Amino acid sequence: MSRVYLTESIVGLFAYDEEGKLIASRPSPRRLDELVEYVISLERGEETPLHSEILSEIKEKGFKEVVVETLGTAGIVSKYGLTPIVQSNHLGCRLLRENIAKIAVETGFAKDEEDYYTKLHETMLEATRRKLRKEAQKRDLLAVQSIRAIDDIDKTINLFVARLREWYSIHFPELDEEVEDHEKYVKIVYEIGDRDSFTVDKLLEIGFDKGKAESIVNKTKTSIGAELSDFDINNIKTLAGIIVQLYELKRTLENYVDAVMKEVAPNITILVGPKLGARLLSLAGGLEELAKCPASTIQVLGAEKALFRALRTGSKPPKHGVIFQWPYIHKSPKWQRGKIARALATKLSIAAKIDYFTGRIVGDKLLDDLKKRIEEIKTLYPKPPKKEERPGRGRKR
Repeated sequence: MSRVYLTESIVGLFAYDEEGKLIASRPSPRRLDELVEYVISLERGEETPLHSEILSEIKEKGFKEVVVETLGTAGIVSKYGLTPIVQSNHLGCRLLRENIAKIAVETGFAKDEEDYYTKLHETMLEATRRKLRKEAQKRDLLAVQSIRAIDDIDKTINLFVARLREWYSIHFPELDEEVEDHEKYVKIVYEIGDRDSFTVDKLLEIGFDKGKAESIVNKTKTSIGAELSDFDINNIKTLAGIIVQLYELKRTLENYVDAVMKEVAPNITILVGPKLGARLLSLAGGLEELAKCPASTIQVLGAEKALFRALRTGSKPPKHGVIFQWPYIHKSPKWQRGKIARALATKLSIAAKIDYFTGRIVGDKLLDDLKKRIEEIKTLYPKPPKKEERPGRGRKR
């Protein structure tokens, strides 16, 4: 007999001779992560360490032909100098599938048949999740481009608002001091325009409280600004209208970033929110690149100039980069920020790896652990450290 029937399964690889006798076998990995990777490799027709071991044994026992079910496995068999024969539902497949639950127990894959089906469900669920993650990972650059577009819109809005305030101040200069909020200022110019058209009701609709609205209306009566024609006002309102549209576009893109980040990097999103998470992806170059970054690198992403300057001049290196935007850092005292930033970067490093490689949702636990660590830092370091006194130089006599 020179023919053997090779069967692949979640339980392992099994080889039967033409009489249905088991002549070689290799059990599948027992750890869930390794088992899932093994199952995905089987689906893709990729070689695993188990293939190498069992095919080498088959060859040593003198078999020449190996019957398999798929072309992918046939390609693996041919690498070992054996002749592959593709045949669906062959003898070995029937023998294994008819008794798979029993074989799973005998090989130690499961404690009993119920445990086998439970493990089968968990493994296939995780395998499906990982395959979906592979597709989702291609979408990380969408979040990167979106957050960069938002940053560009912010710069454009700031530039246009500065121009609008200078331009409209020719007509109503007092409004510049009365309204600090850029978006409300723009809405006033766009929706009202001429200062003689200001009313308390119109300002209430824009979002001001009654006291502020009355104060602005009173300023219109004593304004030292120049009178402008409808032609002049309409051109100013055109610029204001463009800025209003930019604000709306920014909000639309922010909603888009929220949705994409929850899909692509759910654990990072739980930790620091979608916008800061997307900025980290942007600075790293994508989810894969961020997952490969050590925590020390993540901590200073966005502060590269300061870091290189410190390396060049020997000055103090930065304690944090863009993660300074995280409320727990920028609202904390200065002497605590570096320690909190280091703790956050550590959790982000873990979250990025899980998001990229598995997609499991563990962000809530990471965030809880991080908050506990922050409380420890605040308890251990309630006051700033004492500055070291440098010995003074004596006065020359």
